[in-house]
Amino acid sequence: MSPEKQKSPVLYKRILLKLSGEALGGESESGISPDVLLRVAEEIRSVRDLGIELALVVGAGNIFRGREADALGIHRSTGDYMGMLGTVMNSIALGDFFDRNGVPSVVLTSINMNDIAEPYTIRSAREHLSRGKVVIAAGGTGHPHFTTDTAASLRAVELEADILLKATRVDGVYTSDPEKDPSAERIEEISHIEVMKKQLRVMDLTSVSLCMDNKIPIIVFNLFDSGAMERIARGERVGTLIS
Repeated sequence: MSPEKQKSPVLYKRILLKLSGEALGGESESGISPDVLLRVAEEIRSVRDLGIELALVVGAGNIFRGREADALGIHRSTGDYMGMLGTVMNSIALGDFFDRNGVPSVVLTSINMNDIAEPYTIRSAREHLSRGKVVIAAGGTGHPHFTTDTAASLRAVELEADILLKATRVDGVYTSDPEKDPSAERIEEISHIEVMKKQLRVMDLTSVSLCMDNKIPIIVFNLFDSGAMERIARGERVGTLIS
């Protein structure tokens, strides 16, 4: 029997991937790194080749964060809209890179800008997914005062994703920030409610609550762990499971 036939079957039909804007910036955490775009495209391709439908939500921390607005003397709502536009820029870059590297994709945005992206609707997103395209949902929720984490959870609920994958720079959820605290311990599995009670900085509480209410598990994993998404799709223990 060949190694391919010995591999475990996939567990999920549809996955929502949340990617931070900082991750796109690579080591500098700003701008857009071609190396990171290529890695994301390769990870996405490996999962899509398994017959899994994929949607993606990306942040804009590499460009602008809405919560930075106050320090600049800008109203928070205005800052959030600036951040939403940043997610569109990242999404367009991802979509172009995916298409050039053999990963069919479409950018749908919650903010109307028909010259560069299609409007996001649940129906159109599902139709594109059924045709094998990676759906990149841009523009956050379309409303200020909501994070892209919340947008990712909302899209996961709307599109009936089986699981939400949160790609980070570390290999899961820790008791404290492992980049600052060497004694931090990785948590292998935890419930949604415990994440909220302990206020662990995984995703914002609204996003975790949305997933809990709709029984959507979350896996937090290291984006730079090659093949991690495919291993997750096949049921291997990777990162931290929140369920």
